[in-house]
Amino acid sequence: MGYVEFTREMKRDYTILVPNMLPMHFEMIVQVLRNYGYHLDLLRSSGHKIADTGLKYCHNDACYPAILVIGQFIDALQSGKYDPHKTALIMFQTGGGCRASNYIFLIRKALEKAGYGYVPVISLNLLGLEKHSGFQLTPSKLIRMVYALILGDLLMTLVNQTRPYEVEPGSARELAARLTRELADEMAQKKVTYFWVRKACGRVIQAFRQLPVAPQEKVRVGVVGEIYVKFSPLGNNNLEDFLVSEGAEVSMPGLLDFFMCSCWCHMMDFKLYGMRKREYLLQKIMLRYLMHKQRDQIQMLKQAGYHAPTPFLHVTELVEGYIGIGTEMGEGWLLPAEMLELYESGVKNIVCAQPFGCLPNHICGKGMMKPLKEKNPGMNIVAIDYDAGATVVNQENRLKLMLANARENQEAQKSQSA
Repeated sequence: MGYVEFTREMKRDYTILVPNMLPMHFEMIVQVLRNYGYHLDLLRSSGHKIADTGLKYCHNDACYPAILVIGQFIDALQSGKYDPHKTALIMFQTGGGCRASNYIFLIRKALEKAGYGYVPVISLNLLGLEKHSGFQLTPSKLIRMVYALILGDLLMTLVNQTRPYEVEPGSARELAARLTRELADEMAQKKVTYFWVRKACGRVIQAFRQLPVAPQEKVRVGVVGEIYVKFSPLGNNNLEDFLVSEGAEVSMPGLLDFFMCSCWCHMMDFKLYGMRKREYLLQKIMLRYLMHKQRDQIQMLKQAGYHAPTPFLHVTELVEGYIGIGTEMGEGWLLPAEMLELYESGVKNIVCAQPFGCLPNHICGKGMMKPLKEKNPGMNIVAIDYDAGATVVNQENRLKLMLANARENQEAQKSQSA
């Protein structure tokens, strides 16, 4: 179970497999890295076989997202589509005390068990946790990846706000898929600048405004939770699809918030604990940069008549009196903060998606439900555990109960205002 370096020589003819969490975001990120000469393939496999494969090579006490990622990697290596001796894997690490810092070692252990111990596992991180001579992050790569996140968040937001009202079923997703391909192709061909990104955002918004929609009353439901299970259809059993099929409009804070939270937490490590002094100024610059980009997106969405995200600094203020801002394990303080962000924006019905046995998220998510409900009248939260042994029927029944309560509350509000 050793570290295998991804070398400069490997860059020429190795295929790098990328686990899928957010298809629109990741497709553009993959294209950004392809522009620098890497051969990447975004894995799109799904179904029970992924969890079953993961359980075969990983202990069932491991975090559910780890089981799925490992299952997706090994399923791909065993599929015959790739030459394992010319294949590498890539995994993002945040450097915190949770999933993203420990998956690399679980993946390598599983590869050894499956007979692929020679396959390199690349750590994509900003903290120098591991180094690979054939894969190095540069400022230009990072900036382009941020642009991909901005465009991905915008597409996700517009799909969620359009899909429940579309006249032609499936039109919002079809448009998003087409725009994702077009933007990814343009990122491969053009010199990408922020000026281009702003124009692309305007184009995307205009395209969605032209989709025929039928205004009707829907229950708005927010989704928060552990980052993988929150976003990944594989991890949450197609949660968004189910909520839309039950007559709900889904609202979900974007991936950009997670990265701003990461910068903020590194800054708090210095302010509260005296840690990461050297990184403080860099993280502060990065946070300001990301907040500026978020402000632009908020302005464009509001001008077009869409619900926009809450400015990040205001999100940090929302949790005062609920949880310490130095609580960083898992999604930490960001998890209850996103619930309060949704509530403040009028989304009182919230699904907290979390891997079963994820202690930090049970504390910061399920553990915060009582104080959040006590101080915020009408907040309707349901915590849904996702695990290889959890049944979809049980999860969907709990979601249906939450939606039934949401509709009752909606009718009661109508009666009071009448």
